[in-house]
Amino acid sequence: MQNRITDLFGIELPIVQAGMIWASGWKLASAVSNAGGLGIIGAGSMYPAVLREHIQQCKQATQKPFGVNVPLLYPGIDEIIQIIIEEKVPIVFTSAGNPKTWTPTLKAAGITVVHVVSSAKFAQKSEAAGVDAVVAEGFEAGGHNGREETTTMVLIPAVSAAINIPLIAAGGISSGKAMAAAFALGADAVQVGSRFVATPEASSHINFKEAIITAQEGDTMLSLKRLTPVRLLKNKFFDDVQQAEASCASDEELKNLLGRARAKRGMFEGDMREGELEIGQVSALIDRIQPAAEVVAEIWAEYKATVQRLQA
Repeated sequence: MQNRITDLFGIELPIVQAGMIWASGWKLASAVSNAGGLGIIGAGSMYPAVLREHIQQCKQATQKPFGVNVPLLYPGIDEIIQIIIEEKVPIVFTSAGNPKTWTPTLKAAGITVVHVVSSAKFAQKSEAAGVDAVVAEGFEAGGHNGREETTTMVLIPAVSAAINIPLIAAGGISSGKAMAAAFALGADAVQVGSRFVATPEASSHINFKEAIITAQEGDTMLSLKRLTPVRLLKNKFFDDVQQAEASCASDEELKNLLGRARAKRGMFEGDMREGELEIGQVSALIDRIQPAAEVVAEIWAEYKATVQRLQA
């Protein structure tokens, strides 16, 4: 398939793997890129030296384009950006911050820049900042989420009407049928997160992967809306957060509760009780762990079959 996103990234299929913390290392990114999509290394859970190692390993594992996701509010961002430029990463996805800050620097180094947004307003601001494309991520998505709580079904057509640059749809997408729906709403590609967490190549812990494939409808919920909205799989840590919010805990108390390496403890080390488990609503539709290449092929085949069925 050829469209604005495949041309922009130099990839075969308009399927992008999200750069999820504690899940998206070089093994997953290279597997997705080799399968024809765009693999992304998630820098959010990596020290600078670790990120450099993952980039170098990814270069050895694939000859195809890949990218790095960079949360702009994370500490050490200057060093992260410098490593990305030095290693000649072709594509960078930025999130959680102002795209004006680093987009000119990255573009000057010949890097394609994509910014993640949760509203049409911020999509327009990103376009004005000079990014090459945006990811519009709906309320269904796992991890940190928009305060507007706009669902993907509403967000994608709103952003599509507001910008002229290519649009990648994210949030609740794990199948070819969902991909076809996103294209019908105005997207040029889809970004898939939760389903790629449940792959052998993802660096997330097997306990977390098994929790995803057994999750049922309603097992995730958006929490910490006052501080930093994040969608979590329900467990004891989630209950502790709910109790803290219900008892009117201060922002500082909530930060302390959230900031005790909880994400690493849950998603990477496999503590299903006390760890933070960031995953999307679509986990209720994921029922098995399968290789990343299979995921890409299955989504693409179902997308084509869905389009053919609708045309008929």
